[in-house]
Amino acid sequence: MKRTGVVVIGGGQAGLAMSRLLLDRRIDHVVLERGRVAERWRTERWDSLRLLTPNWMARLPGHAPRGADPDGFMTMPEVIGFLEDYARSFDAPVETGTTVSRVTRAAGGYRVQTDRGTWAAPHVVVATGYCDRPRVPAISRGLYASIVQLAPGHYRNLSQLPDGGVLVVGASSSGVQLADEIHASGRPVTLAVGRHTRLPRTYRGRDILWWMDRMGVLGESIEHVFDVEASRRQPSLQLVGRPDRRTLGLLELRAQGVRVVGRAIDAAGSSVTFDDDLLATTAAADYKLAGLLRRIDRFVRDQRLEARVEPPEPFEPSWPAFEGADRRRQIDLGTEGIRTVIWATGYRREYPWLQVPGVLDGAGELRHRGGVTPSPGLYVLGLQFQRRRNSAFIDGVGDDARAIAEHLDGRRMGRHDDRAVDHTLSL
Repeated sequence: MKRTGVVVIGGGQAGLAMSRLLLDRRIDHVVLERGRVAERWRTERWDSLRLLTPNWMARLPGHAPRGADPDGFMTMPEVIGFLEDYARSFDAPVETGTTVSRVTRAAGGYRVQTDRGTWAAPHVVVATGYCDRPRVPAISRGLYASIVQLAPGHYRNLSQLPDGGVLVVGASSSGVQLADEIHASGRPVTLAVGRHTRLPRTYRGRDILWWMDRMGVLGESIEHVFDVEASRRQPSLQLVGRPDRRTLGLLELRAQGVRVVGRAIDAAGSSVTFDDDLLATTAAADYKLAGLLRRIDRFVRDQRLEARVEPPEPFEPSWPAFEGADRRRQIDLGTEGIRTVIWATGYRREYPWLQVPGVLDGAGELRHRGGVTPSPGLYVLGLQFQRRRNSAFIDGVGDDARAIAEHLDGRRMGRHDDRAVDHTLSL
């Protein structure tokens, strides 16, 4: 059995950030990665995808963004190269091709079993990320087997799709990008829309994330929200990273000829039923966006930035475009020539290998407060709104990793009483 101070599970941006901060504190550790560094970026992303965050936001501990285009958006090969360079920059102790099969409590900490041997450590950091498994709704099982069904993590390019129309379910970042790419190929596309977070790519001449970063929105902590669990369930940003920095939302897709319908609520055979909620969801997204833009305008006035930024663009609500949309309706996929359904409906987490009592809730999610779980010495990193709004971004994981490294080091040095460590602990 091998022994170390910390076992970090996962070799993506979260695991590497954790490794760098442990190294800075001279804490012995190992990073276990089932595939290669940045494996999900390699094998669970489609070919044309770019990061939705601009390059200047690719900030990891001890590694400032580089490149000639700070306002551009990295392609998937560029993201992989970026993370490989980061791992090499501090000689991260990554054990690639190592799949964790079981984590259990043991004397002095934890036992981590893998297909390449067993590790013992007083501390474990679960850094397997937020985008673990596709969250495909149960209604998908009602469709005929002849209909091709994919999740975004299994889609690579248009060559995978049969001829004919495509139904894309979900209108966050993945859904709108896939609808746009597939429609551009000449295939008819129907987009089923549920709750979404509408954002322009730019506002007043600056990237919308520049504004959110500058105003401190992305850094808002769990202490600043009324209901952190509700905040964690918010749909992802309806943003795309394109070289032309063009906004892509429901209005743009509708103008291109994409049919926009309400939320998919049932499926049987070749029939799919949609809810009468399109007007409500678009109005709700408009309301939130209008509030954010007003906040930016106030910030411009308060900081006296008028001379440095462009005037505000007129706000165009999206809901009037869908005011006359069909009420609850059904589509027969066979009759309309739709042969493919893509479920861009988000992600869930699975931890079948984590056999530590009391750390998983009824939904199978890790119980934690700021990354500290109820089991002393067990941490989690890289989840949605873990400590701040940007926790799941490359740009945000470093602050969360830094807080965990500080807490872990304090525990290692005897500055924490394990009896006081539970899921309500605030870092």
